[in-house]
Amino acid sequence: MVATHSELVREFCQSLAQGDMARSRRFLHDEVHYHNQPWEPITGAQAACAFLQPFVDGTHCRLAEMRILHQVCEGTTVMNAREELWVRGEISVMLPVAGLFVVADDVITRWVDYWDLATLRPILDAIDT
Repeated sequence: MVATHSELVREFCQSLAQGDMARSRRFLHDEVHYHNQPWEPITGAQAACAFLQPFVDGTHCRLAEMRILHQVCEGTTVMNAREELWVRGEISVMLPVAGLFVVADDVITRWVDYWDLATLRPILDAIDT
C-alpha cells in the first residue's frame, strides 16, 4: 500500500520508466481517463496500457529514463514536471512533460500529460519509417 497520493504517482511513473506495464496497470483505475496531449483521450486501463506498451518496451521506441523534477499534491490531485528520455536506435529525445493525476481509492482515475509534439517528432518520424 502506498502511503500518499504523491508517492503513488511517483511509483507509477517509475514503473513506466522500467517498462513494466503489468505493474503500471495496477496503479490505474479500470475506467481511468488518460489523455496524452496532443493525441485523443483514451478511456480504460487496458486501452491505456495497450497504447503505451510499444512506446515503453522498445517496440516503437523505449522510455529510457524519467526524471521527476517537481511534484506537488493537493488533496487527490498530483501534478508533476518531468523529463523523459525517449530512444529509438541512434535517435534520442529529452521530452519535457507536465502531468496531472487524480487519485481515488489508491488508484489513478484521471491522467493527463502535456508535452510538445514537435519535440518528439524525430522519434515519431523514425517509427513511421
